[in-house]
Amino acid sequence: MENMAILAAAASTPVETQPTYLFVWEQLEGPGLAIIVILVLFSTCAWGVMAFKALQLRRARKYNRYFDQEFRTQSRVLAMYERRISAEGCPLFNVYQEGCVALEERLRDKEGNRHRYVTLKSVEHIKGLIESTVAREAVALESGIILLAIAVSGAPFMGLLGTVWGVMEVFSAAAQEGNASLTTVAPGVAAALATTVAGLLVAIPSMFGYNWLVHNLRVATVEMDNFAQEFSAKIEAEYLQEVPVNSREPHVAPKEKIEPVPKSLAEPELKSEPAEETRVELGEMQNDQPDLLPPDSEAKV
Repeated sequence: MENMAILAAAASTPVETQPTYLFVWEQLEGPGLAIIVILVLFSTCAWGVMAFKALQLRRARKYNRYFDQEFRTQSRVLAMYERRISAEGCPLFNVYQEGCVALEERLRDKEGNRHRYVTLKSVEHIKGLIESTVAREAVALESGIILLAIAVSGAPFMGLLGTVWGVMEVFSAAAQEGNASLTTVAPGVAAALATTVAGLLVAIPSMFGYNWLVHNLRVATVEMDNFAQEFSAKIEAEYLQEVPVNSREPHVAPKEKIEPVPKSLAEPELKSEPAEETRVELGEMQNDQPDLLPPDSEAKV
């Protein structure tokens, strides 16, 4: 009777269960465990990149706002450059600095003399340098985003690979042992599904962070493009010398060269005869002509 009472008490006592993550962690082994470790490294890199880029964009946006306010209060383009102001971490200041350096170089000749205006060709050269600086700053802001893209697209596939591999091992072991009970198959399947869960836990936050960063990077790039166009327009308005229309030289058509005509194509020269012979011939011609007046009229004359 005492043994029956002990068995009944043991049956009525609830069995202690472990948390799911601890149970699954104990069941992980082989390829599943390796994939979980790789996904943890991916997650660490992704969170580090998101935190760093968020701070970088926040600082750049703050400095750009301060610089834009200061730039609009200046009366001349080179006013801030001549004051030797430094603003590290500000993309707009880097664009402004490169443009001012290029303008200063174009204003000075080989002897070191500084001129008041620059040519149109120099202005186009300065615009090209400003545009290249904008592209370089945009690339610097976008550095590291590729890690988030890899985490978003690669982590779910790695988790799926671990799940398929784990399920394949579980069913293979159950088939070889000839025991396909739930207690035999369930732990391995649970451990295999853990890799898919880990992959999704890495990809979902990375996806949100990637979309947020891409949007802010696009906004920052548009702001730099707008500033570059405004900066170039101010340089052109202040340092490009305008030529009045009335002072422009008229366009003169080139004179055509008159080539001499070859002698072979020229008209044949007329041979001149002596004057006496000509007179004789004229006299003879006059005698041969008929008289238009009667003799009486000639006598009267």
